[in-house]
Amino acid sequence: MHVRLYWIIFVTSLAPSDLSSLHPDCEYILQLEREERHCLQYITEHDNNHSTLGCLPFWDSVVCWPYAAVGEMINTTCPAVFSFWGNNTGAVSRNCTSIGWSRPFPPYHTACSGDDDVHIPEDSYFATVKLIYTIGYGTSLVFLSIAVVILLLFRRLHCARNYIHIQLFVTFMLKAVAVFIKDATLFASDDTNHCTLSTAACKASVAFCHYCVMTNFFWLLVEALYLNSLLLSSFHHYRRCLWGFGLLGWGVPIVFTVIWIGSRVYFEDTE
Repeated sequence: MHVRLYWIIFVTSLAPSDLSSLHPDCEYILQLEREERHCLQYITEHDNNHSTLGCLPFWDSVVCWPYAAVGEMINTTCPAVFSFWGNNTGAVSRNCTSIGWSRPFPPYHTACSGDDDVHIPEDSYFATVKLIYTIGYGTSLVFLSIAVVILLLFRRLHCARNYIHIQLFVTFMLKAVAVFIKDATLFASDDTNHCTLSTAACKASVAFCHYCVMTNFFWLLVEALYLNSLLLSSFHHYRRCLWGFGLLGWGVPIVFTVIWIGSRVYFEDTE
């Protein structure tokens, strides 16, 4: 299950009204967890109200079955979680026997299965995609590093245009590093529950990734502004303008990232 959640950075909310904004895997898992909590609460509240001669209520990881007398058959519709696969209109039954509950009939996968033609991608597919973009970012990081070193070593290449190019290259490098850090944080363990993961390292890695992406876009804007300034003037005072460009490319993203972090911490500090 964890491999199919490579695309999850963090879940926005646990509220039922916001389920539509979640990854389908998380919708399924979180809804099952809520139904399990309700079932366990029901069992606790009615624990002393039932005879021990019948079948006691229990949670079978899918449906909460109520108390039943021996010989009684309990029918229930398919749980709502099966609506994620297009069918929750079927029904499942269990018999209460002298030795306990019978197996569900028909089985859940028969009574509640959705469209058989729905293709669920294999875990290996997402692992391959992750490998591909990791190789891509790694290759980009290596060649951009070489380019920056060359631009810094040769004095003949020191000019305003190349200074701006260097800053842009650095933002691409930082974005690649941010992706590596985020992956290392989110997918460090095969047992990580990405639907409820909420750690300081996770939040910091995601915030850093957002900042690096924003600086990349702002330095693309700086490139455009520099080219525009060349067309409008001789650009004699480029060094003073470079400081302004630096503040625009590195400083403005900090402002918006801090505002985003503060908003998430204050209004939606979940996952």
